[in-house]
Amino acid sequence: MNNIKVKGARVHNLKNISVEIPKGKITVITGLSGSGKSTLAMDTIYAEGQRRYLESLSTYARQFLGELKKPDVDSIEGLSPAIAIDQRSVSHNPRSTVGTTTEVYDYLRVLFAKIGQPHCPSCGRPVEKKSVDQIVNDLFSKFQKGVRIYILSPIAIDKKGSFKKEFSALVAKGFVRAEVDGEIIRLEEIDELDKNKRHTIKLLIDRLILNSEEKYRIADDIEIAFRESNGFVEVKNIDSNETLTFSEHMMCPVCNIGLPEINPKLFSFNNPYGACPHCHGLGYNLQVDPQLVLNTNVSIDEGAIVPYSNDGYYLSLIKQTVRLLGGSTNIAFSQLPHHIQEAVLYGYGQFEGVINNLERRYRETESEDVKEWIERKFIVQRTCPVCGGKKLKPEALSVTINGLNIIDVTELTIEKAYDFILKLQESFEEREQKIAGELTEEIRRRLQFMIDVGLGYLTLSRTVNTLSGGEAQRIRLATQIGSGLTGVTYVLDEPTIGLHQRDNMKLINTLKKLRDLDNTVIVVEHDEEVIRSADYIVDLGPLGGENGGRVVYSGPVSKLIQSPGESITGQYLSGTKKIDFPKSRRRGNGKTLTLIGACHNNLKNLTVSIPLSTFVCVTGVSGSGKSSLILDTLYPALMNEIYKTRLPTGKYDRIEGLENVDKVIAIDQSPIGRTPRSNPATYTKVFDSIRELFAMTPEAKAKGYSKSRFSFNLKGGRCEACQGHGLVKIEMLFLADVYVECEVCKGKRYNEETLQVRYKGKNIHDVLEMSVDEALEFFKNVPVIFRTLKLLSEVGLGYIKLGQPATTLSGGESQRVKLASELRKLPTGKTVYILDEPTVGLHFEDIRRLINVLHRLVDRGNTVIVIEHNLDVIKNADYIIDLGPEGGEQGGYVVATGTPEEIAKVESSYTGQFLKKLLR
Repeated sequence: MNNIKVKGARVHNLKNISVEIPKGKITVITGLSGSGKSTLAMDTIYAEGQRRYLESLSTYARQFLGELKKPDVDSIEGLSPAIAIDQRSVSHNPRSTVGTTTEVYDYLRVLFAKIGQPHCPSCGRPVEKKSVDQIVNDLFSKFQKGVRIYILSPIAIDKKGSFKKEFSALVAKGFVRAEVDGEIIRLEEIDELDKNKRHTIKLLIDRLILNSEEKYRIADDIEIAFRESNGFVEVKNIDSNETLTFSEHMMCPVCNIGLPEINPKLFSFNNPYGACPHCHGLGYNLQVDPQLVLNTNVSIDEGAIVPYSNDGYYLSLIKQTVRLLGGSTNIAFSQLPHHIQEAVLYGYGQFEGVINNLERRYRETESEDVKEWIERKFIVQRTCPVCGGKKLKPEALSVTINGLNIIDVTELTIEKAYDFILKLQESFEEREQKIAGELTEEIRRRLQFMIDVGLGYLTLSRTVNTLSGGEAQRIRLATQIGSGLTGVTYVLDEPTIGLHQRDNMKLINTLKKLRDLDNTVIVVEHDEEVIRSADYIVDLGPLGGENGGRVVYSGPVSKLIQSPGESITGQYLSGTKKIDFPKSRRRGNGKTLTLIGACHNNLKNLTVSIPLSTFVCVTGVSGSGKSSLILDTLYPALMNEIYKTRLPTGKYDRIEGLENVDKVIAIDQSPIGRTPRSNPATYTKVFDSIRELFAMTPEAKAKGYSKSRFSFNLKGGRCEACQGHGLVKIEMLFLADVYVECEVCKGKRYNEETLQVRYKGKNIHDVLEMSVDEALEFFKNVPVIFRTLKLLSEVGLGYIKLGQPATTLSGGESQRVKLASELRKLPTGKTVYILDEPTVGLHFEDIRRLINVLHRLVDRGNTVIVIEHNLDVIKNADYIIDLGPEGGEQGGYVVATGTPEEIAKVESSYTGQFLKKLLR
């Protein structure tokens, strides 16, 4: 069968659709937000492929995996094994890195175990374990035949002592001479050495001329040397004064430090054999920071001890300790004597101290809430002082290849690591080629795949939980290409997220490689270049939510462009619809916010001025330093200055123009909540107004129900079986927790009495099940509710349900919920809004609406700073700050600043090159 045939799909908002997707081709599924793209690709095609695979396993294996629900679809024919590469399956384990995820690190561990050169962790001398035969062969390969050699056994290296007893014992064994402090002396002539001085003593085993007839004699001499010096021998060329040191153990002849067996385990920071014992292989330690615990400007009575300012019992212990030491609790903490401050923090007598108390509670508590509170408020990560953040034991770090240890290699960018491996392969001799040829070729291939998907600027040591959704997805994509599977259906969810236009072609070529391996590639995508490069397109819509879920078009892309019909995607591709340039560029209010001397991560001591009351875009290729500049430096710096917070911030010198800003708001893509309790209605506070409305109904008043009765977070109105979740969490031990519908309330969250109360025929559960657009019509006569719902609709979220659990929202959807929530608040005109790629998950039409919302914010006098790759957003900016020119070490410079028209004239700007095409 040449097609995947989906018949009668009704999952979520899909309207009983049937569609055919050609196998062995790249198919793009597109449409407006909420049109059903991910539902068709992920929740229908991939879910059914996964379910069928699990059904093929044995009954024994299936009992551990649970039963996967069959998607609501009549039939899917022609389905091959499916692999989903989405944005959510990112490991949150701090030990998981780019290197471990792609398995490059596993290959590097084997490589270093096989051909790494061990060194002494203390003095840095090369250390090697050799047999007698190997040493004899080395001597004949490194020294010319006919040279005079001494065979020496090192007895003492740089040690104090008279060594009288040792010399007597050696004479008794029949030895005649020794090299003492560089001079050959007869043992019987030595009385005793100066015991207060350090001496180096090497027993002279033999003197001979190197030739093949003496091989067996040399071998015997080496064995004697090993026996006398506990495994060491030195061979000195008298003619050239060159000395070679050998050991039968992995041990330093000078420091007498032994190395463990060199195997792949030694290089694993997840194994106690190789991990730094101080930080257990994390590279950092979590410590309570005294600066976060104290407010030194006020007294203890006024709340100087932040975590215990309201804890009567523990606060009384602190006060007793201070008074016992002669201090006062009503003067500023900073004015207390140093020894009293130390006692409060680290303990005195029976009092354990605030720092010790918090650290103990963090270790011992079984409450996740307490643990999270301490971690979020008072704990910071500090680089491990023992390994310096390198994660491994000194013995592992002392093994090098071409002067670099394994962590040094992982700290190179992927592009530089690729060059390192390439040069290593070129330097191999025949023996090394046999040992490590295949290993290095596998590493090179995997690094090449990552470069091909536009990730060459990342380092192998980068932790996976710091990657964007798009980066994590492209890493998994590179891994899949490396696996070389054929006949598989790959389902990808917006792989272009976080990718600059320059690198799009790299990604498209990677998708074509997957296709050319005879795989089927299904991509949920909005990027115009990816859509135009596809073999086939399925356009869903025509709108989102209830007005979506239908197949508007399916077929070749070229035919859609020729006759788009009602397809909004087709209208944008054909040019019938487009996002226009603004009629004019704002010049701002004449004031600026200037960040001086930013040098976080790869930033090169930047000074950047942001014109206020303008729409500012920060652009540049992936890894050029956009997030380092705005999210890691500017945002926390403004928060610390304006709100007196203590957020960790990237290094910078100073900020000028702070008097022109009174508020800063970052609207990122982090979830609006971590449990199914949180939803768009609760986050935007519109649910408070809805609950008040229900409490005002005649039925509620008759029963005496207040606003709290309609909260699913409080006892009274909620279903107690699921405590208002609507779902019951089942802990699966070694698998992820599973949520199943509550059997009592059937997912409605409330008890029967509460559900009897109705407003315009709908109960509180019915309202939570409404989409934003449905609720907009339902509450059109209630201004306080209507206004918030209209904002949600204007940012392109008209299709989401008011009660949709936060855990099911994408990063882009969460960001737009936050944006709508901020738009509710009255503007001051001096607010700085910071957004990180707000176009994630947005169709052309949704982007047009988003741009209008951002323009509205600026029109009120505010400043909007957007990190963005989307050209439609960039061309609408008043001012652009373009970073680069490349990613990683070659980035971190300001390439150009100015209006889009000015950026387009800068030849060295990749963003400018694409803007130039648009402006034509």
